Amino acid sequence: MSLLEVKDLKKHFPIKSGILRRTTGHVYAVDGVSFSIDEGETLGLVGESGCGKSTTGRVILRLLPATGGKVTFDGEDVMSASHADMQRLRRDMQIIFQDPYSSLNPRMRVNNIVGESLRIHRIGTDKERGERVAELLETVGLTAEQGQRYPHEFSGGQRQRIGVARALALNPRLIVADEPVSALDVSIQAQMINLLEDLQSRLKLTYLVIAHDLSVVKHISDRVVVMYLGKVVEIADSSLLYEQPEHPYTEALLSAVPIPDPRTERARRRIILEGDVPSPANPPKGCVFHPRCARMQADPCTVAMPPLESTAGQDAGVDHEVACYFPTRYAADGTATANAPA
Repeated sequence: MSLLEVKDLKKHFPIKSGILRRTTGHVYAVDGVSFSIDEGETLGLVGESGCGKSTTGRVILRLLPATGGKVTFDGEDVMSASHADMQRLRRDMQIIFQDPYSSLNPRMRVNNIVGESLRIHRIGTDKERGERVAELLETVGLTAEQGQRYPHEFSGGQRQRIGVARALALNPRLIVADEPVSALDVSIQAQMINLLEDLQSRLKLTYLVIAHDLSVVKHISDRVVVMYLGKVVEIADSSLLYEQPEHPYTEALLSAVPIPDPRTERARRRIILEGDVPSPANPPKGCVFHPRCARMQADPCTVAMPPLESTAGQDAGVDHEVACYFPTRYAADGTATANAPA
C-alpha cells in the first residue's frame, strides 16, 4: 500500500524584473513529477544539481507552496490540508536537511534543538521531554551528556546525527532525507547510511532519499527515481536500474560512477554528455533531454515530452518506467516505442 503518492507535482518560481517587479517568466523547477512510496520502502530521488530534487522534497512537506499537482499522505490530501491538519500531519512527515552546519541553531543547546518539536506539539511534561531527548541522542550514537553542548562543539558527522535525532522526535512515518551524506567525509558517509538503515528496520520508517551520488542511492534504496530538468525520466527497482538503465541520461549518470575492479573500469565505455544543462527558465520543447541526447530524432523528440510508461520491466514482471521514445533496448535498430506520437 502506498504511504505517499505524488501526482503531477509542479513548482514554478516567478522571475520578476523592472521597477514594478512584474513577473516576466518562470523557473520550472519541478514540472509534472509523479511517483509513489510504499510503507516501509526507501525511494531514491537522483539527478544532477539543479534538476529539482530538493525542491520536490520541500514541496511534498509543504515547506514550499506547490504551483500545481497533488500530494497524498496515507489517503489525506496534503496540499489542501488546513493549518491544524497540517500541524498534525507534520508529526508523521519529517526532514533531514543537507547541511549539518546551517540547519542547527548555533545559539541553542542540543537538548533544546532535539526537543523543540516536542514542545511545539505539547508532548509530555518537561521531565518526559528530557528523557525522550536523552533516548533520541543515544539512539543516533551520541550520549545524553552531549545534549548540554552547542552545535559548534560537534563534528559534521555528529551534527548530522543531531539532525536525525530531531527528525525522529515525533515518531514520524516518513522521513525526507535531503542529501543526508553529501556534506560529510567519505569515511563518515558509510556510518550515516548504516545508521539510517538500522533506524528504518527498528522504527519501521519510510524514506525518500534525495541524492546526486548514485553509489549512495544504490546501497540504501529499494527503488530509484531519476530526474532531469524538473521532470522524471525513469523509475525502476534499484538493482534493475543499475543493471539495465533504459534512459540515455540514466546511462550517462551510471557511466560516471567508478567501479572498484580496475579491469572492468578500463573496459567499460564512459558516456560524455554534449552541451550544457538547459535553463529551467527556458526548457527545450519536446523531450527536455533531447539537446544532449545522442539518440535524438527531430520527430518525435522535439515535438512532445514522452510520457512515463512501462517498457523494460514487463518481460521480467518488474515495473520499470521510462520517459523516452528510444530507450536502450530499442536504440540499436531505432524502432520507436509505443510512446512515440503517430
